[in-house]
Amino acid sequence: MNMLSILIGIVAALLMFLGLVPFLGWLNWLVLAICVIGVIFGALSREKSRAGLIVNIAVGLVSMVRLIVGGGFI
Repeated sequence: MNMLSILIGIVAALLMFLGLVPFLGWLNWLVLAICVIGVIFGALSREKSRAGLIVNIAVGLVSMVRLIVGGGFI
């Protein structure tokens, strides 16, 4: 489960970097949805290392900051 959460976090991070480009900020809404799924898988992981959970939370926070700065759309 942790490996799946890490993979979801990597995909979300790649989409987030694309969403940092002006006029593609709407993509961060999709990134937030993907991060929520990754956080769920990371929380269900039995491993002590919660790397997937941390990656998804970090990507989600950056996406939320980008949405706040851009007014939610831009």
